[in-house]
Amino acid sequence: MTITPAVKIADRKVIVKDRTILTGVPDNVLVTSPSSSAGPPEGVFIGAQFNNEKSRHEVSLGTLRDVRFLACFRYKLWWMEHMTGDSGREIPLETQFLLVETKDGSHIESDVGDEANQIVYTVFLPLIEGPFRACLQGNAQDEMELCLESGDAATKAASFTHSLFIMAGTDPFTTITSAIRAVKLHLKTFRQQHEKKTPGIVDCFGWCTWDAFYKEVTQEGVEEGLASLSSGGTPPRFVIIDDGWQSVEGDPLNQDDHKNHHNQHHQQQQEEHLPRLTKIKENEKFQNKDNPGVGIRSIVDICKEKYGLKYVYVWHAMIGYWGGVRPGVGEMEKYRSSVKYPAVLKAVVENDPVFRDDSMVVQGVGLVDPRSVYKFYNDLHGYLAGSGIDGVKVDVQCILETLGGGLGGRVELTRQYHQALDASVARNFPDNGCIACMSQNTDSLYCSKQTAIVRASDDFFSKGPHVAHDPHRIGGLQQRVHW
Repeated sequence: MTITPAVKIADRKVIVKDRTILTGVPDNVLVTSPSSSAGPPEGVFIGAQFNNEKSRHEVSLGTLRDVRFLACFRYKLWWMEHMTGDSGREIPLETQFLLVETKDGSHIESDVGDEANQIVYTVFLPLIEGPFRACLQGNAQDEMELCLESGDAATKAASFTHSLFIMAGTDPFTTITSAIRAVKLHLKTFRQQHEKKTPGIVDCFGWCTWDAFYKEVTQEGVEEGLASLSSGGTPPRFVIIDDGWQSVEGDPLNQDDHKNHHNQHHQQQQEEHLPRLTKIKENEKFQNKDNPGVGIRSIVDICKEKYGLKYVYVWHAMIGYWGGVRPGVGEMEKYRSSVKYPAVLKAVVENDPVFRDDSMVVQGVGLVDPRSVYKFYNDLHGYLAGSGIDGVKVDVQCILETLGGGLGGRVELTRQYHQALDASVARNFPDNGCIACMSQNTDSLYCSKQTAIVRASDDFFSKGPHVAHDPHRIGGLQQRVHW
């Protein structure tokens, strides 16, 4: 018996359950059915063939009109949000998830099961294929485009077969769930939330120090905050000591760097001396004045013994600190870090123009050699675990996509770092104590097998332009990864 696929390309059209979604599909767009282990025939993989090997390609997938869609796209390097529309030109740059609803059909018929007149939902999931990462975008001709890039000028390809997965169904929730499962079985690089150990903090009320102190957090401030919450009748059971506990220091830039990145705004950024990590252990603010050798365990003991907290987490960046690990500094030399300047994607800058002048872009970051990154994480996490710390909030994860030049590209670098992070967390934090933050690119989502909790949105801003322009963005939620 022949099973007709729910999604197919015929007569230069993408046809989903006998409804045309895209028209004018170019001849170099390829379709591949999933293997029997990767899911049912409701889905297909899409790729493309190009004439020349390049590190970046764009290809039209056809014209999209007269539908309704929901897109999840990156409005910043770090974060996603949603947008709705009804034509191809409205698909934002850096779209990483697209759900298309056909306008023909009936919600009532969908409920009672008359498939001939049901509304159809089609999920588009851009993937990683080899060293390339894919995303969707629209153009002025209402075409949906597939963008493929490696992030490394030397990492090139011309042929792609599994860069986009498309699946269709009459129930959007079931269709999305089935599509993610099919992609997981195909890629074999990530696990879904139900397959991971969920840390105990999700069942507790907790407090993160960031909004109260930002980087000025101190041991005394943490204790004052816990005392205030407890006296107010809301005693926390866990705390996240955010940015501000680590030993960091800026490094003076030489004249060549100053010339290469010279303009008024860049000079101002350079004068601020982007801090870099200089030690594994805590800074003086978290050392007991009477017994400095106790280190960060001092505040951990206060949290757990005096205030009854069950868990204490601390913050660190994926690259150590915002400015990375400072090269050539004492105990940090063994991690072989070197300053690399982020290569920011054009689409990211178009969505978030401010980032081109970010201090990380202007001054560079101290990137630990990928061959040494497991040792770095294990040394850091081993010290923390030995001091009673139960987990880490690992921030600034998406910066890796900008640092893949000369290292095999963005996907390869992200994969190496996540494998090292997963292994270190598994070894040092038995409760799977890890929260991912600023990590909402598909490089990270499709390369992580361990982390079960992801921070879902940007900071809460009670004042300033963020509220005026983005009222729907005011919730700084923490949530589980349901992939």
